[in-house]
Amino acid sequence: MCPRLFHVLLVVIALPAAAENDITFSRDILEVVTEDNRSWTFRVDLAVSPAQRSRGLMFRKTMADDEGMLFLFGREAPRSFWMKNTYLPLDIIFLDRHGVIVSIAADARPLDETSIPSGVPAAGVLEVLAGTSRRLGLEPGDRVIHRAFDP
Repeated sequence: MCPRLFHVLLVVIALPAAAENDITFSRDILEVVTEDNRSWTFRVDLAVSPAQRSRGLMFRKTMADDEGMLFLFGREAPRSFWMKNTYLPLDIIFLDRHGVIVSIAADARPLDETSIPSGVPAAGVLEVLAGTSRRLGLEPGDRVIHRAFDP
């Protein structure tokens, strides 16, 4: 193979990988409040654009107990997530447009490509380390307080 052609092929193959690594996330703070007024603060990456939502927490190897990712969709609809290329076990917390927890998929398995449906329409999703929902006693009806949700 001609060296020039090899270089062109290498660049074409490397471009998608480089573009994928260029996805960045804004960081923000949110509060999770239970119906009995216990609360916890989380530092979250915001997944707002289609590229950010598609990437999510893929390829991350570590995350602190008080960190997560907040996926925002703009409108309520049935949602479905999977754990493709996701190395961390997660709790997937589905939220309505007010930030109210509508369902929780606890202990999602790393690298599992099985669809994890919300079961009901959701406008947002909070992903945190597996076991967090159980540890904090989170249940449907509890709330996530963040500027993205209607009060």
